[in-house]
Amino acid sequence: LHDAALDFTGLCYGGKMVKVALCQVAVGGDKRRNLSGAAEAVRQAAKQGAKLVMLPEMMNCPYSNDSFGSYSEAVPSEAKEVDAELHPSTHMLTSVARECKVYLIGGSIPERADGDKLYNTCVVVSPDGEIIGKHRKVHLFDINVPGKITFYESETLTAGSEPTVVDTEFGKIGIGICYDIRFAEYAQLLAAQGCVMLCYPGAFNMTTGPAHWELLQRARALDNQLIVMACSPARDTKASYHAWGHSTVVSPWGKVIATTEHEPATVFADLDLDQVRTIREQIPIRKQKRPDVYHVASDASSSSSASKNTD
Repeated sequence: LHDAALDFTGLCYGGKMVKVALCQVAVGGDKRRNLSGAAEAVRQAAKQGAKLVMLPEMMNCPYSNDSFGSYSEAVPSEAKEVDAELHPSTHMLTSVARECKVYLIGGSIPERADGDKLYNTCVVVSPDGEIIGKHRKVHLFDINVPGKITFYESETLTAGSEPTVVDTEFGKIGIGICYDIRFAEYAQLLAAQGCVMLCYPGAFNMTTGPAHWELLQRARALDNQLIVMACSPARDTKASYHAWGHSTVVSPWGKVIATTEHEPATVFADLDLDQVRTIREQIPIRKQKRPDVYHVASDASSSSSASKNTD
């Protein structure tokens, strides 16, 4: 399963430390095999000391509008409601997190809810196997780059409508999924709620991946002075959608401290959580913002304000 295990423990500073692992697993057409492979990746990461483990977007199925419906399942809000037959993906996540005693950012799966609606959903599980967060992808991946890639998640998926922040012993962690990372306002909202880390299960492609994957992670980390982690599935050249891979961890200084290529791999990093506080003290942009000069507003509220100003 693991063609590589990349350890960047020497790149840390003194202070409050936590070892994290990004499991860039192979994902194919066999759902049961996908789940067993992801579970084994988590076990191996835990054996090497990881306390927080992350899986990729759509970790139980091929990334395809043709697959989302047939691989979908309900996602209970509480672990006590999870049934191995009805909720195999969530059952795997809660079981392996409890077994390994790790916080598990469970990548994402297609969730069926609210009748026949489908969501791109990330389940977050505590070391005792409890569900502590459920994020539904807020920004759907609808793009058209002529001659390179066209994909419309909205053909099958419904967008979520809530930001997601989970409390852990390491601090607050904000959750987004893939395309969510392009929206600086969403990351700012999570940071404003006290997050020291943002986690994005993702599956950028061979067009946007080389150009934007690392750049966006570094931008979100630097803008908000926090840690950013993004975990991709390994690339499958036989699939209809080719993931970029390159699962990555970025420091609050905007520096890539751990990454890999496109093959199946587990990336490890020891994170200095005190570095978030230190950098925010050294470059205190949070205290230097000028709300008297500017503020972030939605298009709707901006239009409304403009209308009022011209009345």
